[in-house]
Amino acid sequence: MVDERSVLKWLLMLGPLVAFLGCSSTAYQAKEEVYLFSYFTGNGEDGLHLAYSLDGYQFKQLEQGVSVLTPTAGSDKLMRDPCIIRDKNGRFHMVWTVSWNEKGLGYAYSDDLVNWSEQEYLPVMEHEPAARNTWAPEVFYDKEEDRFIIYWSSTIRGLYPETQSQEEDGYNHRQYYVTTKDFKEFSDTKLFYEPGFNVIDGTIQKIGDEYLLFVKDETREPPRKNIRIARAQKPEGPYAAAGSPITGNYWAEGPTVSKVGDYWVVYFDKYIEKKMGAVMSSDLQNWTDISDRISFPRDSRHGTVFKVEKLFFDNLPFER
Repeated sequence: MVDERSVLKWLLMLGPLVAFLGCSSTAYQAKEEVYLFSYFTGNGEDGLHLAYSLDGYQFKQLEQGVSVLTPTAGSDKLMRDPCIIRDKNGRFHMVWTVSWNEKGLGYAYSDDLVNWSEQEYLPVMEHEPAARNTWAPEVFYDKEEDRFIIYWSSTIRGLYPETQSQEEDGYNHRQYYVTTKDFKEFSDTKLFYEPGFNVIDGTIQKIGDEYLLFVKDETREPPRKNIRIARAQKPEGPYAAAGSPITGNYWAEGPTVSKVGDYWVVYFDKYIEKKMGAVMSSDLQNWTDISDRISFPRDSRHGTVFKVEKLFFDNLPFER
């Protein structure tokens, strides 16, 4: 005959172990989340595209690769480099490049990735007469200050002559930013990162007590065109000098970062080769190229990888 008190005692002893295994298992957690990828194709004329992955390596298109949101913001009405993040209340916020040469960026929000707010044009560089563009904006949610940091790359004619080149139409970017708590009132535009080289395509990750800024070194003479990392103690900086390149002997841009299992994976656009690439690291110091292990939808360009709950993903109405 089974002693019920002994069984109960055994279960109570085992309970914490079961709970510990359930909470700490990387494999278990991975099954409960799905990786989404927001991206554009072509010149960004048709708008937002979405893809998904169950493992963080193999991404498949949603809605048969058809755009799920048509761009309306700005004069040129493009939707390039779409960056999507989620705030503490579960709302998604998206910013994007609206034009090759306008002085603002696009913004919209959604609670379900299906129904979006009215798209807005945020004139973040309109105050600067010599500004040429507003490229690849990203938004970072600063939990400590309960605010959003929107940052992007712009060329301002006449600035930083020491890195000026006549190649590639003479663009010579630095990164700028504004902050906001509600996307209605914004701080003044300020310089975000001046690394001593032509820089575009930044993305921030808070890892431990540090903020890591992954950027593209856009230097043309001699060509670098690689991804590097700068570090800071606050999300708005100041960021230290960028480290050595983490990408290989190819041109890369548009980094986006996600934790996959025990590894940090940096995905990027190998735009000359017209395909996506990736590197991974367990310590953020030593990087391995895994471009041959990943797959993305054909023609996908610069975007953002982010995670959602499996239940949320299962309820999305988009065709798999």
